[in-house]
Amino acid sequence: MNTCLKKLKWTLVLSLSLNLFFTPSGHALDEDIAKYPSRPITFIHPFAAGTPMDMSIRLITREVEKILGQPFVVVNKAGGSGSVGVAALANAKPDGYTLGNAPASTTLVVPFLEKVPYHPLKDLRMIAQFSSFNIGVVVKSDSPFKSFKDIIAYARQNPKKVTHGTAGSTSMQFLIMKQIELKEKVQMTLIPFASGAQTEIALLGDHVMIGSGDFNHSLIEAGQIRLLALFREEPSVEYPNIPILKDLGYDISAPYYGCVAGPKGIPEGIMKKLEDAFAKASKEPAFIAGMKKLHFPAVFRGSKELGDYVTRNYDVFAKLLKDIGLTKQK
Repeated sequence: MNTCLKKLKWTLVLSLSLNLFFTPSGHALDEDIAKYPSRPITFIHPFAAGTPMDMSIRLITREVEKILGQPFVVVNKAGGSGSVGVAALANAKPDGYTLGNAPASTTLVVPFLEKVPYHPLKDLRMIAQFSSFNIGVVVKSDSPFKSFKDIIAYARQNPKKVTHGTAGSTSMQFLIMKQIELKEKVQMTLIPFASGAQTEIALLGDHVMIGSGDFNHSLIEAGQIRLLALFREEPSVEYPNIPILKDLGYDISAPYYGCVAGPKGIPEGIMKKLEDAFAKASKEPAFIAGMKKLHFPAVFRGSKELGDYVTRNYDVFAKLLKDIGLTKQK
């Protein structure tokens, strides 16, 4: 009988020890969180290197390295309109050592257009936003359009005569312009290009009348193109005299963001460390100066605010894409 009791006692002790080790509130995991990070962190960017977004990621992670004491290794994993990189992020081990950028196109548009191996809300956890974009409508410097309202007025009188160049027929800027067309009851002719640079070349060559998307700041400074509107929800520090959507009377969401996200399941203690580190890094003079040099707006949102923002816009774009007939057939 004593032998059986001893065996039962040691079984209970072993069981309690294992529970303490593996339970999220156990001391072993608390110690891991306290030591985090103890090795380099991989940061996946789902698009090519060398773009302003890519450079802004390298700016912010450089500052976070100093705060957390471990290097960030930025990996460019392009393909599938960004879905390849985001899928790798969503399916990574949720230990805080694989983070990445999950921009609006990959979370609010692509999942409705094609089958992707992740669900933006169920498989990803937003940690922080550190940037926005200067995306807008430009015309050639000698264009008769002096304001965005001029474009709308001409389009109203001349259906389908306004040729609108942009990067892709499902890009965020196209979807914003589509909402404006629907609201104003006008029709423009879309001319899709592979990139913003190709759109600007076509604009300068008089092949399209207007262009929407990201734009080359040097062409504006040189007086070759004029910026007429910004697809922004907040005023632009870089272009304070250019109207944003609200100024033009449009209550339209423009969810452009560079962010830090991770796979669902990252422990809350690590989440807090990361959010705090990126919040602090976003205020560092070197980061702010670097973003100004890129003409890239620095906009910060914390985990909850960004998560709520993405969730809200997920529903907005689900309805929009369905209404205009772009949602994939099931």
